[in-house]
Amino acid sequence: MISPDLSDYPEINPPARVLLGPGPSMVHPRVLRAMAAPVLGHLDPAFLSIMDRIQQLLRYVFQTENSLTLPVSGTGSAAMETAVANMVEPGDPVLVCVNGYFGGRIAEMSRRYGGDVQTIDRPWGEVFGAEEVRDALARRPARIVAIVHAETSTGALQPLDEIAQVVRERGGILIVDAVTSLGGVPVRVDDVGIDVCYSGSQKCLGCPPGAGPITLGSRAIDKLEQRKSPGTNWYLDLTLLAKYWGHERAYHHTASSSLNYALYEGLRLVVEEGLENRWARHCSNAELLWRGLAKLDLVPHVPEARRLPMLTTVRIPEGVDEVRIRQELLRRYNIEIAGGLGELQGKVWRIGLMGYSSRPENVLLLLAALEQLLG
Repeated sequence: MISPDLSDYPEINPPARVLLGPGPSMVHPRVLRAMAAPVLGHLDPAFLSIMDRIQQLLRYVFQTENSLTLPVSGTGSAAMETAVANMVEPGDPVLVCVNGYFGGRIAEMSRRYGGDVQTIDRPWGEVFGAEEVRDALARRPARIVAIVHAETSTGALQPLDEIAQVVRERGGILIVDAVTSLGGVPVRVDDVGIDVCYSGSQKCLGCPPGAGPITLGSRAIDKLEQRKSPGTNWYLDLTLLAKYWGHERAYHHTASSSLNYALYEGLRLVVEEGLENRWARHCSNAELLWRGLAKLDLVPHVPEARRLPMLTTVRIPEGVDEVRIRQELLRRYNIEIAGGLGELQGKVWRIGLMGYSSRPENVLLLLAALEQLLG
């Protein structure tokens, strides 16, 4: 075989994009520097110490005292599958609230793990009320109830408090997808009464993709320990992961020290800023964006009362080639935004202001670019 000509394979030199899509978000320079630290073995005492600190910082961000809190080695979808794989046993009645793309993904995963899945549905962009969940559970009790807190496909923020209370009253386990919301708006795992909550590193936490934080409360741990048979997914089995991340330090897999350095520094930045200040920053920059969109006669898909601060879906004006606008934003202004998913494909743009991307200068740059392109 002829050796490849190295001139066809230049050194990687990617452009520094202004990432204003649904994720990944831009990565703070301190996080990038942390990733350049020397690689350590996955059982090196120095790395184990960092693992302990990561767990403590994750509890702060999730706002929980849960002992079983750790980052899965994988993306937010891996954290989603971890939640489903460990909680759903064959034949378990499962209720999934679907009002967007990622609620549908939870339902599909639950079916693959043998769950007896029922869904309740809302139009994309709307949210669920507690009575809808109560009525669905009255018609057919469910052992597991799953809902998306921040639906990335629609830009809708789902209220959780009353729904969590309904699920507890019915004896169910509540799984909450906080991939887009953690670090950007309050999640309050313990106060709300969420049994399983998971997220991803690449959005409001401002880190590269590759870590999926997850936390389990006592009722979820009880269900995990009472499983009739081991989970069918070995890599994502929390009974094994807990032994690696816990006191036993039993070998499970070769965790990436570099990605965990990144997560650690990203979490340090959250603590340095303060959760309340971080939530306020995301809201302030979102409001700046919304005011600017209004001046351009661009209409968000979701009413402000239930709109996500970190992800805004914007309806495509009549006669506008939405793909061309996104291409020109990237080509002329180095800005990435995204198109719609599923039912909203071709109907909306998705603009993300998450983590390090959520800064006024990015908002003003995007608004100026859109004014030029749409003028």
